[in-house]
Amino acid sequence: MKKPNPLTHFPRTNIFRPGDVFVLFGELFDRGYATHLVDQAKKAGMEIVGITVGRRDEANVLRPLNDEELAAAEARLGGKIINVPIMAGFDLDAPEGEPTPTDLLAKMTLETWQDEKLDWSHIEKCRNVGVERFKNALSEVMGILDGMIADGRNVFFAHTMAGGIPKAKVFMVIANRVYKGRGARHMSSQTLLDSDLGKLILQNFDEVSANTFRHLIDLSTAIRARIEASGGQVRYSAFGYHGTGILVANEYRWQTYTNYTQGYAKMRLERIAEEAWNKGIKATVYNCPEIRTNSSDVFAGIELPLIPLLLALKKEGGGEWVAQQWQACQDLLADGFTVDDVLRKISDMQTSEVMRPFYDFSSWPMPNNPGQSDLTIGTSSEITAMHRDGKALISDLLSRLVVEAVGQLIFGESSAPSGPVLWLNHDIVARTLIETKGSARNALEAA
Repeated sequence: MKKPNPLTHFPRTNIFRPGDVFVLFGELFDRGYATHLVDQAKKAGMEIVGITVGRRDEANVLRPLNDEELAAAEARLGGKIINVPIMAGFDLDAPEGEPTPTDLLAKMTLETWQDEKLDWSHIEKCRNVGVERFKNALSEVMGILDGMIADGRNVFFAHTMAGGIPKAKVFMVIANRVYKGRGARHMSSQTLLDSDLGKLILQNFDEVSANTFRHLIDLSTAIRARIEASGGQVRYSAFGYHGTGILVANEYRWQTYTNYTQGYAKMRLERIAEEAWNKGIKATVYNCPEIRTNSSDVFAGIELPLIPLLLALKKEGGGEWVAQQWQACQDLLADGFTVDDVLRKISDMQTSEVMRPFYDFSSWPMPNNPGQSDLTIGTSSEITAMHRDGKALISDLLSRLVVEAVGQLIFGESSAPSGPVLWLNHDIVARTLIETKGSARNALEAA
């Protein structure tokens, strides 16, 4: 993509009705974008079907969920889970009797990892084993799913797979320095990516976050053909991240978190959607705003662009509901601090000379540098310290609102998507929240 393509309207079309089928292609977690998308499907009366990545036993052998795990997962999802494990990535795969990539990484230490070299011919064999395992399992899943969907029904496949960090002790220390390190503890993200360890991680990110979308589209071809031939429609969505348009100096401007290492896989995800779209398949990657999730918490400061949503809510209409959100955020701050104080700190960071180079969309994802890391991580720490409770943050409250708006936008737009890659910026998120929550509250009070 040469420039962001934002969603500018609140979707009004809805093709989904009771009896249609919503397939969550990934597991459901409490803190994540998929939660409200599933809620929207339930609200439309759709049948909910999920999958599982499975679990690893003590010998790292992949297995289905046991009865207790399956019951808990289905209760959380509110639907049926096809219990065939389709864990993505190849970090724990290898030809029989040979070491996995994770085994190889276990030999690396903080003193040696930058110079350690991997046997790439062996890594490729492991990758092939992992991809073949995944595709075989997915083929089995699609065979089961085919029997669960009646002719003429509409089907919504929601891809949520992401990640791919190998479980290597050395990487946990490196990640803390790359994403949370300041001063003497700072580490260049480019140093990581230039190493064999970094190159392996990027390959695994591709397999988990991007190539699984391609496999989903390809291996559901028979279902798609049958459904479309019988009068139904099929849609595919995926969650992307490629920066977000937020208010900077009272103007919406694209910005991003640095360094977002998974960004390379997210761009591959976009290309897969574009290729499918060009074949007439309605597949769309929705680039979502920054929020706090279980996985994003590793990135210190990723929550900072979220907080100016408060300004967008005022700019896009304001009203009593918006004033209540401002007050709820104020209530989370310690005595002596105001929401304006928080926003001023973020504005000072955004408009600093240090950050200006990072507003270049064409260079994304850029590597971090000491000045940018110090400013981003330092601002994050200072704002966290302004709260009454470090575990109850403004960013938590706003994350829940963004997840709600994004679920509505993705579900609504996917009925008649306007393109293969769309950005959900703060302006449309704010307008969605005001329309759906503010207007609903006003109507309730008027009644």
